[in-house]
Amino acid sequence: MSIVDQKLQLEDYDHSYIWHPFTQMKDYIKEKPLIIEKGKGSYLWDIYGNKYLDGISSLWVTTHGHCRKEIDDAIIKQISKVSHATLLGLSHSPGIELAKKVVEISPKGLTKVFYSENGSSAVEIALKIAFQYWLQHPEGSKGKKQKFISLKNAYHGDTLGAVSVGGIDLFHEIYHPLLFESVQGASPYCYRCEFNEKFPLCNLKCLDSLDQVIRKYHKTTAAMIIEPMVQGAAGILVFPPGFLKGVRQLCTKYNILLIADEIAVGIGRTGKMFACEHEDVSPDIMTIGKGITGGYLPLALTLTRDEIYNAFLGEYEEHKTFFHGHTYTGNPLACAAALANLKIFEKDKTLLKLTEKIDYLKKNLVRFTKLNHVGDVRQLGFMVGIELVADKNSKKPFDPHMKAGIKVIMDARERGLILRPLGDVIVLMPHLSITIEELDELLDKTFDSICHVMHGFDA
Repeated sequence: MSIVDQKLQLEDYDHSYIWHPFTQMKDYIKEKPLIIEKGKGSYLWDIYGNKYLDGISSLWVTTHGHCRKEIDDAIIKQISKVSHATLLGLSHSPGIELAKKVVEISPKGLTKVFYSENGSSAVEIALKIAFQYWLQHPEGSKGKKQKFISLKNAYHGDTLGAVSVGGIDLFHEIYHPLLFESVQGASPYCYRCEFNEKFPLCNLKCLDSLDQVIRKYHKTTAAMIIEPMVQGAAGILVFPPGFLKGVRQLCTKYNILLIADEIAVGIGRTGKMFACEHEDVSPDIMTIGKGITGGYLPLALTLTRDEIYNAFLGEYEEHKTFFHGHTYTGNPLACAAALANLKIFEKDKTLLKLTEKIDYLKKNLVRFTKLNHVGDVRQLGFMVGIELVADKNSKKPFDPHMKAGIKVIMDARERGLILRPLGDVIVLMPHLSITIEELDELLDKTFDSICHVMHGFDA
């Protein structure tokens, strides 16, 4: 079989055997699949040798680019020792060292680390810890604090517990009969404010509304869960200044735990190591995932305070143990990759160097706001959302059948740029290591694709 035939067969096998996530397969099987073969730095190559700029960090996870030697070497070195050892009653060096390092760089007060493999699992752990904490609280809550509060437009993962505190109907509504009850507060979606207000004249009316919700339910609420500073999957909805700080104050005032879901926004993605740092907030529980290993291996962490951890301590027969764990919890290879990833932050001064690139990105996003079908451009650090609309004045969205966002990213693919939309929001999420020249390429190709597709709609 020729090389070309082998590649065609691979495409056929992809269509025949893989069910891709968040993908309408009826459309996908009509397309020629893009099959990635290798990566280096900010770029990926397909099986035909075509080169693409990775504009989304391979779904928001690749931190310092592809094939970073330090992380490659760390994994190889760990393989020569041991590739897996359980954390159920045992331990290993990479897991210990990583836990110590993460505690040292995390918001003040977070002192204990519970490992898992992905963001959804980390969130499930956070919810279960908060629930069980109140059942075992020294003062006793008599099982009353069992509810959770989240925000509209929230996304915390795809497992049932995580979906129960989600707020995106497109993803979550169909599973409603399977979910536990939760309560939602207003989303700080300034472009489409549900109170028809404008920041800062609104005086954070969304926070006042949340105050009313928490006041009503706090006696039966275990925790509030929030994506700090940016609601990612909702379309890169950036919080107005003061909102996150206000949420922390409300949780303290009403004696409920604050869970900060930093899966998407953590590990430098917003310009700081953790998004909570933007408003000097320390949560009671925090989840970390995605970029923690530099985009190499699945790993997630749930951090919590001593006070919460101590509520699980007791005699064996009291059954206060946290009965939760996964086979690959704290995998040594993933921990070794994460340690190498964090060392690169220090060696390369990644966060310090990001400042110039974030400012450059902000300056050069202005041109997008002038396009007829761009309603809003949102940015925090290296998280960018460009919202496409059918009518700029009324903010009317495109009808879903027009597939506006999909058409833009497919046009970009033809230009050698990989993007992925959130509905009709075009997301830019480059590697933290991207150069200014590569940022120009990202912006130019995105701009050209939007212009080309929107011109076709207007023709």
